This record gives sequence, structure tokens and C-alpha cells, in this order.
Amino acid sequence: MTKISQRGIKREFRMNEEGIMTLENSGRSYQPADLCILRTYRFEGDSNPADNVALYVVKDTEGNLGMIIDSYGADSNYPGDEFDKFLREIPIKEDEEFTL
Repeated sequence: MTKISQRGIKREFRMNEEGIMTLENSGRSYQPADLCILRTYRFEGDSNPADNVALYVVKDTEGNLGMIIDSYGADSNYPGDEFDKFLREIPIKEDEEFTL
């Protein structure tokens, strides 16, 4: 996350309790088509499956960059399947600029 924030990506896209994806401190809400995943990183803990985390570098249609962070595996940051469904519907356009 330090390397990502050094590239100016400091805000987080988050899904609220009503199932609406928002960008931190912006007041904007999004549909999957409003976003694009530029890079996906997966981090796995050495001994604890609960330490598995996915970090997605995301850009909205106005060019705002942010990240989505989610634990994956048995434990997710988001209950139910709304977040997973939303995430699967976001277009992916891998961008080499965000390779660490």
C-alpha cells in the first residue's frame, strides 16, 4: 500500500451498508460500469489464511484513482454476495503503469 500511495493513490472505494460503492471523501456513488480495475494485487499470509488480502487499483470515469481492499477466502470485509457481484462486474483493463 505504501508503493501505491506513493503514486498518489490514497483514497479507497468502499461499499457501504446499503450496498452502494462510494469513493472516500467524494460523496460520489458508482455502478460497476463507472469503474475500471487497472491492477490487482493479492497478498497471502505465511501461516494464517485469514491474512489473505486483495488490493485493486481502480479508476472512475472522471479519472479519479483509488483502491479497493478486501480480505478474501473464508473472511471478506463485506457480508453477503453484493460486493463480490459488484466486483465481478467492474471492467478490467490491466495497466502496466501500476506494476510494482
